[in-house]
Amino acid sequence: MPTSPSEPAAPTADVVVVGAGPAGLAAATAAGARGARVALVDAGTAPGGQYWRHPATARLGSVDPPGVDEDALARLHHGLKDYRRLLDLLERQVGAGTTRYLSQHHAWAVEQYGETFTVHAIDRSGPTERTVPVTGHRLVLAPGAYDRQVPFPGWTLPGVLTAGGAQALLKGNGVAAGSRVVVAGTGPFLLPVAAGLATAGADVVGVHEASMARAWLRHSGAVLRNANKLGEGLGYATTLARHRVPVRSRSVLVAAHGTDRLEAVTVARATADGTVPGSEQRLDCDTLAVGWGFTPQLELPLELGCETRIDTDGSLVCVVDDDQQTSVPGVLVAGEACGVGGAVLALVEGAIAGAAAAGVPVTDVRLRRQRTTLASFAAAMHRAHPVPAGWTDRVTGDTVVCRCEEVTAGRLRQSVDAGATDARAAKLTARPGMGWCQGRVCGYATACLTSAWSGTPYRPELAATRPVAAPVTFGTLVVRGQHESGDRADP
Repeated sequence: MPTSPSEPAAPTADVVVVGAGPAGLAAATAAGARGARVALVDAGTAPGGQYWRHPATARLGSVDPPGVDEDALARLHHGLKDYRRLLDLLERQVGAGTTRYLSQHHAWAVEQYGETFTVHAIDRSGPTERTVPVTGHRLVLAPGAYDRQVPFPGWTLPGVLTAGGAQALLKGNGVAAGSRVVVAGTGPFLLPVAAGLATAGADVVGVHEASMARAWLRHSGAVLRNANKLGEGLGYATTLARHRVPVRSRSVLVAAHGTDRLEAVTVARATADGTVPGSEQRLDCDTLAVGWGFTPQLELPLELGCETRIDTDGSLVCVVDDDQQTSVPGVLVAGEACGVGGAVLALVEGAIAGAAAAGVPVTDVRLRRQRTTLASFAAAMHRAHPVPAGWTDRVTGDTVVCRCEEVTAGRLRQSVDAGATDARAAKLTARPGMGWCQGRVCGYATACLTSAWSGTPYRPELAATRPVAAPVTFGTLVVRGQHESGDRADP
């Protein structure tokens, strides 16, 4: 944990919320509606997070800047009605002076002093960055998640990007990632990505889903209790059919090909434990949008010592109670950090967490039942769309596992053969996770591969703990003490 030169000044907020995606927005407005003084800390230029991502020119009070096609925006976003409602609440609370909204503030560390918490944020809203401490009595963490990465031959070629990256380009810049695109991987998220690309004018060669469509039949109860999800999926299917985009189930991505950039990909028929020999098919394309699910961002909860567990999809997630309270008193967590379940579940969890943080817990039984129903659908989704079996066997010796340090699977295997049995030991001997991203990209793969090759238990927590949650320069840290002494009361 970071150290401070002195004890913090008196808290300037009752509740500090980190993250302004669906969960954070819901938490901040719920706490504010119950009379709490709120500080909302977020890295974006406008509220919404990755789910309600807007152009970089968007700001609070003007999330649809001049030149933005509102019809196109509506096609790329679901739940805009909820977004507008929360944004209106936030604007009124900010206008009343009860809520401080700190945009372009990247939370890089968090500390606990007795019964108060200080979030150390990097303010990047001005010409030069500086660190700003934000202190409160209670803390709601809603950090969200990012694309899970699974290495395969050719995945580092220019033209290969995550499904989330392709979606971010569309939502944030109105740009289709390529002209001839293959969308592949696993999970329902592939459908909106493909539909958005097709609508934007890209030639989507196909959607290749590694799982079987009938896998959902084993979870019919969860599906029927979330019938609106069927309507959402049908909408994407209709869009893809209109653009004549084929959707192939049980079709797994095997490799990407090219010299200076992506030229083609190979897919194959998937089985329960690998692929069908001889079923390989080569598809010409200039772009691959690949998605294997999402990894929750847990740096801040782990800094505080919050208890975690391994979720249905293999992700490390926070353990919370019925009020979203973690094992650390005064720290609540909502959204994907409790388990990847989508924006609607994040909204419900955020509302419950914000109310509890304000000291007025939610008494609406229906809201808690909705959380249970949505969580059951999320669990069913993870079971129906696991990372495809056999990917560790398809990794070749020269396949890069850690992009930052250029660590290949062969080098990692040598580390395991020499005695490394988990991601931490592999990091010390072969350097995966030592680079710019600090294991955010390669952590999952390193944990899986070391477990598979050494025959030891899968331990994702060893790749998830990081002392710094966001990049910060030494120059900024040097002047940190001066900023803290002068700006603690009003960042």
